[in-house]
Amino acid sequence: MSDRTPETPAFRRILLTGGNGFVGGYLAPTLLAALPGAEGLLLRRPGTAGCPEGWGLAEAEIYDREAVTAIVARFKPDLVVHLAGQTSVGEARIAAEETWRVNFDGAFALASACAHAAPAATFFFVSSSEVYGRTFLAGPAREDAPLQPMNVYARSKAAAEQVIADVLPAEARLVVARSFNHTGPGQDERFVLPSFAAQIARIEARRQPPEIRVGNLDAERDFLDVRDVCRAYVALIKAAPALPAHSVFNVSSGASRSIGSLLEILSQQSSARFAVVVDHARLRSVEIPNAVGRNDLLRAAVDWRPIHSIEETLAALLQAARDRVG
Repeated sequence: MSDRTPETPAFRRILLTGGNGFVGGYLAPTLLAALPGAEGLLLRRPGTAGCPEGWGLAEAEIYDREAVTAIVARFKPDLVVHLAGQTSVGEARIAAEETWRVNFDGAFALASACAHAAPAATFFFVSSSEVYGRTFLAGPAREDAPLQPMNVYARSKAAAEQVIADVLPAEARLVVARSFNHTGPGQDERFVLPSFAAQIARIEARRQPPEIRVGNLDAERDFLDVRDVCRAYVALIKAAPALPAHSVFNVSSGASRSIGSLLEILSQQSSARFAVVVDHARLRSVEIPNAVGRNDLLRAAVDWRPIHSIEETLAALLQAARDRVG
């Protein structure tokens, strides 16, 4: 009988992609702390900076099959955590080819490398709620809902899910986390809440006119604190040996808030007064009014629930923006 249980997973070599990004900066130390004694290797894009403390470093383009396979063959991970990707919906719209290269070709290269050099590894893939697309029009999405992606980013992530599942061998274990919106200090201004916080901080410091440029404030989204998201990832990774060979989980709060209501909370946390101006460049050509995810499966599998309130998250985001403005 195997001694691999959710409480004491026998992971000894962790390969992490995207560990020098926004979420990776939170996940990397949390993961090593949760798996004491494990050796971590960060696979980083050449020419980029950052390597979490305690992690070894390897460099390759994620879509370079030969280079990635060589790294996997040398390290022989028993856990692969794939965060790397092009993460901005807006950026994907104007850089479609690069988005597919990184998100799809990268997933294919890494899954292929594992199939050849680490066939029994657990593969943890961070996907996105964007893959549900038009399914949200029918209400909160469950994991068994049809995928109806509506943009380049979403289509590349949905395709990545499929290619990983197809390419990994039968002895591998695949856990897919479909993450809903999440934020926190360190997320850049391509994303809506860091953009609001940064604009407010600049207004407070009199480095920007007293107006905030926004997109669609009526859209309702399911937001989490990045720390809660990382707690969910670690809990799923620790539980992986007891999960089915291919599992999919929504990482969501189960509730939605309008973007306008979140801006109002940030406004209440600041003494600055400002006008709100709709910037048409920030609007999507097709927008889902309400995107929320059911999290029943996640909570049943790992007894997880968010512990950070949205007010706490937004306060941390605003303070981080103030610190940057100086």
